[in-house]
Amino acid sequence: MQRIEAPYGAWEPASVTEVASLFSPLCEPWWIAGGYAVELAVGRAFRAHADIDVLLLREDQLAAQRALAGWEWWAADPPGALRPWAAGEILPPGVHDIWCRTGPDAPWRVQLMLDEAQDGHWVSRRDPRVRRPLDTLGAATPEGVPFLAPEVQLHYKAKARRPKDEEDFTAVLPVLTAGQRRWLAGTIEQTYGPHPWAERLRG
Repeated sequence: MQRIEAPYGAWEPASVTEVASLFSPLCEPWWIAGGYAVELAVGRAFRAHADIDVLLLREDQLAAQRALAGWEWWAADPPGALRPWAAGEILPPGVHDIWCRTGPDAPWRVQLMLDEAQDGHWVSRRDPRVRRPLDTLGAATPEGVPFLAPEVQLHYKAKARRPKDEEDFTAVLPVLTAGQRRWLAGTIEQTYGPHPWAERLRG
């Protein structure tokens, strides 16, 4: 397993299988997110990952503490700085990023992302006008591992367009359905304005 140095200590991301074993006992919904979600949609691994993201709804945030009982949880509060997330604490609305590890000398293993929901719909952190029913937010692998729909993940990735984001977009583009392409092109332009991905999605 690759160990990656980070400002707050090394990362040694948990595998998708490990994450599934930790979170599958929960009744609350959760999804593999980030680059791993894109790979699960594509059906193959195609790049290295510095971390592994797990998305939960903000209203279900304390479920993460149950799933990772006995771990250390550190919230990015304010963004860019980490502080301990106390047991039972409800994080403020601006906090949506939590790093988790098994102990003070252990590498970081899981990154949690909190997203908003309202009236049965997911609400984008980038643009609250962008919404979709929660039951369309993700899919699952043949083994039953839930992952964020690739068009939703790419909606987030479209903001920065880092090299890894471009790689993810190029890899998943051929497997997107016409409906997924339309949704992503529309939400990208609504949120970010004219965008090269929108052109490729319609090409």
